[in-house]
Amino acid sequence: MTRRRSTPWIHRWSRPIMGGIAIIGALGTAFLTVAKLTGDTSGVCPTGGCDVVLSSPYATVFGLPLTLFGFLGYFAMAVFALSPLAIDPNQNKKLHSQLESWTGLLLFLGGVAMATFSSYLMYVLAFKLQVVCLYCITSAIFSWSLLILAIVGRVWEDIGQLLFSGIAIVLVTLIGTLGVYSGIEGKGATASNAAQIQLAEHLSAIDAQMFGAFWCSHCQNQKAMFGKAAFKKIDYVECDPNGENSRTQLCKEANIEGFPTWKIKGKFYQGEQTLERLAELSDYTGPRNFGKPETSTQK
Repeated sequence: MTRRRSTPWIHRWSRPIMGGIAIIGALGTAFLTVAKLTGDTSGVCPTGGCDVVLSSPYATVFGLPLTLFGFLGYFAMAVFALSPLAIDPNQNKKLHSQLESWTGLLLFLGGVAMATFSSYLMYVLAFKLQVVCLYCITSAIFSWSLLILAIVGRVWEDIGQLLFSGIAIVLVTLIGTLGVYSGIEGKGATASNAAQIQLAEHLSAIDAQMFGAFWCSHCQNQKAMFGKAAFKKIDYVECDPNGENSRTQLCKEANIEGFPTWKIKGKFYQGEQTLERLAELSDYTGPRNFGKPETSTQK
């Protein structure tokens, strides 16, 4: 008498576990998406790092919150994991088998993409933003858990093809991620024309200051308005203690509540300001063709 081989427990329970993880991840990213869209990101994380991350340029992709894409990813993984469980294999064995096979592959590919992207975000968290974000770390753990469960949760017939597909998804994800975020480091590195440089020199001469933080997307936009050469002349005050050449105490003494904040002639102006507005506030009388590059001045 031949005993029937029992199914490993991980094969029986991998999909319910993945479904549970994905649902929790979807709920978390949905909450963060609402916080990002409403602008109320303060206090969403006990360490204070999550609001820093949500306010950074890395938190927006194609003008939409990054957490929205995270929600869609987790939602898709939940559907892939749980959909075969809705079909009784005793009633429709063929459909159940086909759905389990296709969704198994999609779970693996989705897991690879999410784990790769989460690893990049962990690099950004550690070396760029230099903050602790519990939601980000938890999401990375969830992504890697989904990938591991997708691998060990079933029997794979062609390991070579699986490895090839995984490497391809890693490369595509990395290339796409680096392409999406390629402009962040370069913001503010545009060329400056004569008008932009003269306005910056004027602001410096009257002791105007811009208070900001390295993770602030609006600060990056403000810097980009001047261009690299012109903004070097601005007295920029870094308020985040983790930022380069931070002057946190000066920000506290000035009671800075939002970024960027300009101090011009003893008065404070919060938010991004157009160069025209800065010229008016500072009584600048020079040329105002701020949006027209002049190659003769770009040295």
